[in-house]
Amino acid sequence: MAKWGEGDPRWIVEERPDATNVNNWHWTEKNATPWSKERLHQLFKDFKIEKSDIECVVDTVDKCTGEATVNNRKGKLIFFYEWELVLKWSGRMIKNSNLSHKGKLTIPNLSEENDLEDVEITVTIDESNDESETLKQFMYNVGRNHVRHQLGAYIRELKEEYSKNLILPKKGDEAAAGHAETNANLKDANNIKNAAQKAASNTSVVSPKSSNTSVGCKLDVRTLSMTEEFHCNANDLYNALTKAEMVTAFTRAPAKVDAVRGGEFVLYGGNVVGKFEELVPEKKIQQSWRLKNWSSGHYSNVVIELEETSSSTMMTLKQTGIPASEYDAMKINWYRYYWHSIKQTFGFGTSISDAL
Repeated sequence: MAKWGEGDPRWIVEERPDATNVNNWHWTEKNATPWSKERLHQLFKDFKIEKSDIECVVDTVDKCTGEATVNNRKGKLIFFYEWELVLKWSGRMIKNSNLSHKGKLTIPNLSEENDLEDVEITVTIDESNDESETLKQFMYNVGRNHVRHQLGAYIRELKEEYSKNLILPKKGDEAAAGHAETNANLKDANNIKNAAQKAASNTSVVSPKSSNTSVGCKLDVRTLSMTEEFHCNANDLYNALTKAEMVTAFTRAPAKVDAVRGGEFVLYGGNVVGKFEELVPEKKIQQSWRLKNWSSGHYSNVVIELEETSSSTMMTLKQTGIPASEYDAMKINWYRYYWHSIKQTFGFGTSISDAL
């Protein structure tokens, strides 16, 4: 997923005060990762779990890796979070002993795909004896429910915190005025906003690009080549790039994909468009490909070739005709929004032998 501030606004349209995201049509994203890490550390610092003569404390978060984002697509909020947590805990038997025993709680996959009661939580102790085993059993039977309660608090607060201001007022809402800039450019921002709303009333989405480039001018273009390894067979990767339901899954947005020669594709709310020029199952995909804000009528040529090995599939991409101003961002965006997302969504980043 994209880190906030690093995403290309032509692939994922950020929230803007100039009314570019008319009627919440575009895919808008906010990065909730830094806030989430801080909040998870707060929720599990000195968190006490007590009952009768047993006292246990989740002392701190030992490991917190993952990410969280919140998206708005056509006025619908979509929360994505995926975390691996390791919590350090300690406990003692209040009446029988003053000895403190230590252990860990491991949460390998806290994500929106799992209900809280289904989230796996494993309990371990550093040293095993009768007393520590009793504490371990207590943390398993009682402590895990308290931990799930804290995880539920994080999820609830994430949704409350990041629901604010993500869905912009629709055309005609009085509250829309609150999104105008309060600086010397306020008048210009309002003029842009009014123009965008007028275009929206004619059922068209306003592109954030400017049209300074005159028709027929010569573009400075570049060529991008990159190679990526996927731990799957060639057929699976080919399907991930050509099957509408799989493309929708890894882009996390409705996708139009007509994988026949001359068939069109529309991704990321219309910000990536093109058509298929050549298709060779399990071997090759050739596309005419463009970002929505590129000069009218300009397409790059994308050739994706797949080579299956004994344990993985090597993907080679060559993209010609990239506007020079887009080149630096293009490689990052291919990796972030295609290759990384495909691996994360379908598990193509881990080999079968590693997973066993």
